Amino acid sequence: MKAEKMLAELNRMRQDLDRDPSDIEWLTLHHVFCFVSYKLGDFQKYLDEQAEQGAFDEFEA
Repeated sequence: MKAEKMLAELNRMRQDLDRDPSDIEWLTLHHVFCFVSYKLGDFQKYLDEQAEQGAFDEFEA
C-alpha cells in the first residue's frame, strides 16, 4: 500500500465537504491530511509494517 494512495483518498474525502472550519468532520479530515502530508515518510513506514501483518490483503486481492 502506498502512502500517496491513502493521502489522495483523504484529500478526496476532504474536498467532498464544504470548507467549514466549524464542522468537526471537515476540520478532522483537513488536519489529518495536513499532518500525514508532512509525515509522509513515517506514514509509509507505518503502512509497510501493517502490510507485513496482512492489513491490506483484502483490499489488494
